Amino acid sequence: MPQIELLSQETIDKIAAGEVIERPSSVVKELVENAMDAGANAVTVEIKEGGISFIRITDNGCGIEKDQIPLAFLRHSTSKIHSVEDLLTVTSLGFRGEALSSIAAVAQIELITKTPEEFTGIRYVIEGSKEVSMEEIGAPEGTTFLVRNLFYNTPARKKFLKSPQTEGGYIQDLMQRMILSHPDISFKFILNGQVKLQSSGNSNVKDIIYHIYGRDITGALLELEEENELFSVKGYIGKPQISRGNRNFETYFINGRYIKSSLLSRAIEEAYKPYLMQHQYPFVVLYFTIDSTLLDINVHPTKMELRFSNQPMIFEKLVENLRSKLSHRELIPQVPVVEEKKKTEAKILNPIPEPFEKKRLEAVRQAVQKDSPYEPKYEKTLEKRAAASYKTEEQIPEAKEIPSKTQEDTVSQVQETITYEQASFLDVKSVKQHRIIGQVFDTYWLVEFDEKLYIIDQHAAHEKVLYERTMKQLARKEHTSQRISPPVILTLSLLEEETLQKFRAQFEKIGYEIEHFGGNEYAVSAVPGNMFRLDTRELMIQMLDELEHIPENGAPDMILERVASMSCKAAVKGNHHLSYQEAEHLIGELLTLENPYHCPHGRPTIIAMTKYELEKKFKRIV
Repeated sequence: MPQIELLSQETIDKIAAGEVIERPSSVVKELVENAMDAGANAVTVEIKEGGISFIRITDNGCGIEKDQIPLAFLRHSTSKIHSVEDLLTVTSLGFRGEALSSIAAVAQIELITKTPEEFTGIRYVIEGSKEVSMEEIGAPEGTTFLVRNLFYNTPARKKFLKSPQTEGGYIQDLMQRMILSHPDISFKFILNGQVKLQSSGNSNVKDIIYHIYGRDITGALLELEEENELFSVKGYIGKPQISRGNRNFETYFINGRYIKSSLLSRAIEEAYKPYLMQHQYPFVVLYFTIDSTLLDINVHPTKMELRFSNQPMIFEKLVENLRSKLSHRELIPQVPVVEEKKKTEAKILNPIPEPFEKKRLEAVRQAVQKDSPYEPKYEKTLEKRAAASYKTEEQIPEAKEIPSKTQEDTVSQVQETITYEQASFLDVKSVKQHRIIGQVFDTYWLVEFDEKLYIIDQHAAHEKVLYERTMKQLARKEHTSQRISPPVILTLSLLEEETLQKFRAQFEKIGYEIEHFGGNEYAVSAVPGNMFRLDTRELMIQMLDELEHIPENGAPDMILERVASMSCKAAVKGNHHLSYQEAEHLIGELLTLENPYHCPHGRPTIIAMTKYELEKKFKRIV
């Protein structure tokens, strides 16, 4: 049996560090919370290389006394609690007593601090939990922490960090929450020598929202202030028009602390359910005040998760409060007359119709002249497809019931005929025999051919055609780009900026023109031709949300296809109605594709039902 041995203190510290310090943002969180607990009303955070190589946090708080400094770096040392009973009433932010010890175990730390009572400050250096030096130094009141080379002595942990840009994005998100959670404190965040965030500390939450999220969001807020026997809540909630495709806009604080809570998220989303599309999430910045005896906040090492007592009642009350604020409100988005005028001017300046419209008009003209709905250029492709289609079974799924055992032989015999019928549907000679019966639910076109009913999903077919057309243009290094005037201005977070920069080449390849507009704003001055009439701002934000989760080492071609696919999907949503002639042309173009059976996302574009199946439904065949 292996011998049981006690671990060294160094090993214990490194293991403990893994529970608290996951990445550079964890270091910043712990040190900024300590600064606020020390009574600071001004905090500056500066990082380089995403905080991996350098973090400096300066505050004007009360400082640390000389004889207390070594104690601060021991495990389970804290000035916030003295007994287990204090855990029930703790209101400070950093109280676990492991933060400084954990940081010191995996980084090189330099501390400069001075209390108001002392004439000089103290410079203290500790690396890998080992004290290096302590000396007197001239310093202003407050505390400065310099954290260098995070995980320098644990390379296995360091290699799991993401790129400096991504890690920096996490810290910017954290600082946004810090600024929102304490509007009475002046914060400054400096990234690689540039000031990215700054707040005045004037306690005006709406000003902070404006500086972080921009004018559009700030102009679509509803102020909330409610109180009941369980909690009080105040803050701002967004009108449904500023929803996003993820929960990044859901921000809430409990007793001044940023918290993640599935209970609160579910309540917020339940309140917005009648107002938002599926998989869309609202904008909220909410401040809760709850009796600390009703909370267990120490359930997670990072103190970002908690448990409530009276969960069902809290859920019900919050839904009720938010619904009450949203109901009986004017939630129709306002479009200024000036903006409409600019859009009209833009259309006059750019009278060129989108590529689909040009081809459609050309196809209609030729159809009138030749008594055929299809352009001649499709015929060679159709002939090739027809020749190949007799050799292989087509992939059009059957809309039929599962046959009973007594019908197996009959249905099997029918299936042999179906294979030939499916093939002949794509035969150039049979194209003129296709008869479009009509459309149902503004989505599905019904086509009759040779004792069979084909049902074509207009949106999936349109998306597939646009996607194939876009990819062919890219292969030929051709794309259509339509300028928009005035440009659309986007206000992006650091993570969104990083995503945009990472995939900027792919956006430009399909026709976008994007320029930095200063600060965290970007100007979109041109879009792909087939997306000219779409909401550029909403489309760009949606694509950035989805692209954010694609791995950094993804294949360029795969990423380009993803961008093109999302663009085409949005283009289809922007063009719901098709005329009979447009549908006829669309179906004709769809059938020329190498794979006309599925949209870029894998959904079927065509299904079929035989006359036999219909007659069986009506009991003509038993």
